[in-house]
Amino acid sequence: MSISTVRARRPLAALLLLSAVLPLTACGQQRVAAGAPSTPHSSGPSSYGASPYVEPGAQDGAPHYRDNNAGRQPRDMSPGSKKDAQREADRIEPVLKRLWKQATWDPDSVRAALLALGYKEQRTGTEGEQPGGQLDVRGMEPRFKDDHYVTLPGARIGLRVHPDACVTAFVRQTNYQVQVNGPYLESGCFEPPFAH
Repeated sequence: MSISTVRARRPLAALLLLSAVLPLTACGQQRVAAGAPSTPHSSGPSSYGASPYVEPGAQDGAPHYRDNNAGRQPRDMSPGSKKDAQREADRIEPVLKRLWKQATWDPDSVRAALLALGYKEQRTGTEGEQPGGQLDVRGMEPRFKDDHYVTLPGARIGLRVHPDACVTAFVRQTNYQVQVNGPYLESGCFEPPFAH
């Protein structure tokens, strides 16, 4: 083979090599051949760019959302327990509304007003046992504001109606709220703070 033949084949070899490498560098890009019918992109989990690990119902689409937030999910209530909890919520709501209008939202005042309805304060023994009572009134959780944590004035209420049913509520300067929910795995009637 002559040197001129070898030099003539180099551009051809380079062209063949380049045509083989270009499709490999387009990894992850969807191509539609000319004349082929195109299909619109779906917004489901199988669409381009969607994670195959997204759990149905995950709030932000994060993988393992439910596993990572299991302690932040309230347990299920039976229909009867939910009905009983709603009845107690309906008793508590007018008291919190009155306290809110009076600008009285400190935990001691809120506790006294709810004990007047006949609830018993929940107590914890020296060994962590719960000798009785169903009402727990606490101050508000600290919140990160600007560059530090602050604890705003107000009270959080947890009322254990049944082992599977709670009334949770709060009253503070800006508003008040009463709702029913199942208990949380580690924190009872109160929603646990974020761990991470």
